[in-house]
Amino acid sequence: MDAAKKLAWTLDQRRKSLFFRDKLREWHLIEVAQLIETVRGDRLDWDLDNLRISEEAWRLLIHSGIKPIIVFANPAILRSIAKSVGYYRMLAMVSQKSMSQVGVATARYEQSSNLPSAEAALSISRHLNHIISRLVESDSSVNRREFDIWRGMAAGTQAQGSWQNKKGDLAEFDMRRDLVKVLRTSDMVADASGIDIWSRSCEINLRDGRRISLASEPDIVLRVGERIHAAVEIKGGIDQAGILERVGAAMKSLSRVKEEDPTAITILVIPGVSMTPQARNDIESNKQTVNAWFSLEDILDGNRPRIQFYRLLGLTP
Repeated sequence: MDAAKKLAWTLDQRRKSLFFRDKLREWHLIEVAQLIETVRGDRLDWDLDNLRISEEAWRLLIHSGIKPIIVFANPAILRSIAKSVGYYRMLAMVSQKSMSQVGVATARYEQSSNLPSAEAALSISRHLNHIISRLVESDSSVNRREFDIWRGMAAGTQAQGSWQNKKGDLAEFDMRRDLVKVLRTSDMVADASGIDIWSRSCEINLRDGRRISLASEPDIVLRVGERIHAAVEIKGGIDQAGILERVGAAMKSLSRVKEEDPTAITILVIPGVSMTPQARNDIESNKQTVNAWFSLEDILDGNRPRIQFYRLLGLTP
C-alpha cells in the first residue's frame, strides 16, 4: 500500500475513533453510571415478580457482592435519573429499534432529559430485567466488570450505526474540529461556550469582530462585516469513484460565493488520495472559481500546508 493511501486510511480510523469517543460523552454514559452507583438500592421497592427479576439471577448477584441497582432496572431510578433508561437498555444489549418493535420505545428518554411516566418506567424495567435475568443466569459466576463490557458492546453497536449515517459528512467535522482547535489555541474566539461542531449550523464570533459560519455549501464562511473574506468547501470520500462529481459540486458552491463577492478567497479541501489527473486538471483550469485547494491529509497531519491554509483564512495558528 502506498504512503498516501495508508495515510488516508489512518485518518479515517482516527476520525472513527474520535467519533466514537464523542458519542460516549454525548450519551453521558459515565456520568449516568456514576449516579446509579451512588443510589441506596436497599431503600427501593424490589418486588421481583412484578419487576420480572428471576430469583436465581438475584441470588447470584447478592452472593457475588454486587449491588442489584447496578444490574437491574427499578422504575424509581428510571423516573429520577435522566438517561438511565439507556444504561439498562445497553446492559441488556438490545437496540433502540428492537425496543420499539416490542412496543417499549426508549429513544425519547435517552436522547433528552425526558423522564418516563410511572407506567412507562415499569414496562421498560420489566422488559429489560427479564432479558438481563436470563443473561445473568447463563453462567454460574458473575463478574462485575463484565457488565461494563455488555454496555460497551451495545454502545459500540449504536455508535457504529450513527457512524454509518454520518460518515459522508465527517471530513467536514474533521475540519471543524481542527478550526475550532486553532481558534481556541490562539484565543481568537469571543465566546467559545456555544460552539458545537456537530450542529448543522454554527456561528462563531471572533474577538476582532469577524464572524465564521459553519454550515453547508459552503462549509466554512469567514465574514468581515457583511463582506465574505473567505469560503471553504470540503468534500470527503477517499475513493476515486465520483470524484469529478464531487469537484463539480464544490465548484458550483464556490462560484455562488464569487457571484456574491468576487474578492472572496475560495478554497477547496478534498482527500488527496481520491484525486485523479482529470480532477486536478479541472481544479487548475478554474482558478477564478477555486483560488486554492488543499488535501485533507495535508491539513490534518501536515505542518506547512496547514499553516498556508490558515494564513489564507487570516487565522494563522
